[in-house]
Amino acid sequence: MSDQILKLVEANCIKPASEINEFEIGDTVNVHCRILEGEKERIQLFNGVVIARSGSGSREMFTVRRIVAGEGVERKFALHSPRIAKVETVRSAVVHRAKLYFLRDRVGKAVRLKERIVKRKIEEAKVAKPVKKRGSKGKKKTTTTVTATAE
Repeated sequence: MSDQILKLVEANCIKPASEINEFEIGDTVNVHCRILEGEKERIQLFNGVVIARSGSGSREMFTVRRIVAGEGVERKFALHSPRIAKVETVRSAVVHRAKLYFLRDRVGKAVRLKERIVKRKIEEAKVAKPVKKRGSKGKKKTTTTVTATAE
């Protein structure tokens, strides 16, 4: 009986899938947080790397880490919270762990993660690719073909 009541309450709290962007551990994200200042509400960005996800259903949380003035700052967000306007994925990274707590011990360039090639980036590159031709000495030259129409 209590499980059924809990499921009914959770169903009302969970945001629809259309409102939540897909992101994984290792992704660099921009979290748009709603902040109340007096009677005014504004949106503040918190950008960083997702180092952990935990929970399930309406209790799902994720942790974002970023470096501010040389200090590491971590913040936990409830995924289905009304205080989160949206979560944008800036870039994806290749990771082989469920939790990236090892990034806490790293400093400088060692914090960077290897970028994952996303399918949409490959498609964009194919569209904007210039035509390449070989020159007389075997070097590649880029040329663009322009066709003129006579009136």
